[in-house]
Amino acid sequence: MMLALLIVLPLVFALVVVARPAEHARSIALVGTLVALAACVAAMRAFDWSSGADTGQLGGSVAWLPALGLHLSVGVDSVALLLIALTALLGPLCVLGSWTAITEQRRTFYAWLLVLQAAMTGVFAARDLVLFYVCFEFTLIPMYVLISLFGSTNRRAAATKFFLYTFTGSLLTLAGLLYVVWFVARPEQHGAWTFDIGVLTAHAPRMGAAAQGWVLLALLAGFAVKVPLFPVHTWLPLAHTEAPTAGSVILAGVLLKLGTYGIYRFALPIAPAAVVEHAPLIAGLSVVGIVYAGLVCWVQTDVKKLVAYSSVSHLGFCVLGLVALNGAGLSGSVMYMINHGLSTGALFLLVGMMYERYHTRSMRELGGLAAKMPVWATFMVFFAMASVGLPGLNGFVSEFLCILGAFQADDGWRRFGDLPGATPGRLGPWFGFAAGTGVIIAAMYLLYMVGRMCFGPLIEPGGHDHAHEGAHDGGLPKDLTGREIGALLPLAALCLALGVYPSPLLDSIRAPVNATVAHVLGNAEGGGGAPARPPVPGTVHAEGGR
Repeated sequence: MMLALLIVLPLVFALVVVARPAEHARSIALVGTLVALAACVAAMRAFDWSSGADTGQLGGSVAWLPALGLHLSVGVDSVALLLIALTALLGPLCVLGSWTAITEQRRTFYAWLLVLQAAMTGVFAARDLVLFYVCFEFTLIPMYVLISLFGSTNRRAAATKFFLYTFTGSLLTLAGLLYVVWFVARPEQHGAWTFDIGVLTAHAPRMGAAAQGWVLLALLAGFAVKVPLFPVHTWLPLAHTEAPTAGSVILAGVLLKLGTYGIYRFALPIAPAAVVEHAPLIAGLSVVGIVYAGLVCWVQTDVKKLVAYSSVSHLGFCVLGLVALNGAGLSGSVMYMINHGLSTGALFLLVGMMYERYHTRSMRELGGLAAKMPVWATFMVFFAMASVGLPGLNGFVSEFLCILGAFQADDGWRRFGDLPGATPGRLGPWFGFAAGTGVIIAAMYLLYMVGRMCFGPLIEPGGHDHAHEGAHDGGLPKDLTGREIGALLPLAALCLALGVYPSPLLDSIRAPVNATVAHVLGNAEGGGGAPARPPVPGTVHAEGGR
């Protein structure tokens, strides 16, 4: 009931927003997101973290079409619950960040924002394939509305490109998932129609190697676009740049993670032999995306577009960690899903706050803002350092583990000596080294951005009102308000806490990461139609050992 409540609450408040006058929309939305956050905290308190690999916790099931094996089932493990918590946290912060930016059609904006939160929560909570896919696809509609109605000048082209890219890829993913359902329903396999994710992932590895390859391709068609993985990333910078501030925060913080979560939850356990075989290719595309997007960031003059391209680079580390297929890599990837949402979401909030005051995002027209906005500049430096991967902040731990996972990929396979004949997709040091260059490039473009925007001589757009040193012509003070600081402080506190002491988070995800690694390694040799092997005994720790 707790998970169902987390999905239903935003929908209920969305209806209240529509029913009430427009001037109350933002207050109702804030209350609704805070109530959902409180319910999420209660769910986390009720969750048994010692059994974090149990995907059915806090859940339940309601029969829908039992003759076809259709049930509305929800349940979470620790990975899914942490991503739900990230979604619930960003909800009220997006409302606070849009408080003065959205002045027209407020009911439409906040109602769709709440609907989007419900759909994203449903993706992470679903234990039934139909519920997962419905929520996964439905996220397109609210985001399309937010971009096309409340974005910048090129908003409709950005919304259309976003919708077409992600919708087309998702249809191919649906075809792959339906093939898995058909395969599992055959008499020699499960023998009954089922859409239960746990049952499907348990029996799907019995598919032949060729079938697994095609299924993996179909799954990546949707999930890789959503990540986005190079070279299907071209929709993201335009969507990020044209979206309103809240849309960019949700897009970077949660929506992109639907792709990495889909790879983690479906691609790895359903097609383990294909993942092992094609891991070097997927890792190679990730590394190309890391380096390429970083170099593109280096030449950007639009701050928001720079942060948008940085997401392509950062999410490359996520995918690299996933295909490392060891404890360090998967732990780093899951941590990166959360940490990227915190630091990059905060950067988009800061860019939006700056844009409200100056109506431009160009580094040619702005500079030295620490002189006028010292609090804003302080937060900008802090979150840029978190995004760079400065030791002591959250980004460092994630990037370190993902790169370490790539280095340990060879050794991680040798440790499982009871898998004779396994042909792992080895990554090894060269992949880790190449990804490490992305960290250097990120430091170059982010430090350049901070230097231009925060320090040096003060540069303001031509015609900007200098008569009122204490106030912006739209009524906002030059520096951040208490509301804006309140939206940024929780993110800053989490970035610092997870950077200084990441052990609680790593401990909470260790059990599901261990189970996923054991499942993939134990079933990788079953890709020729042989029965899947039972999970490998032992525990894979974050360091890559047993």
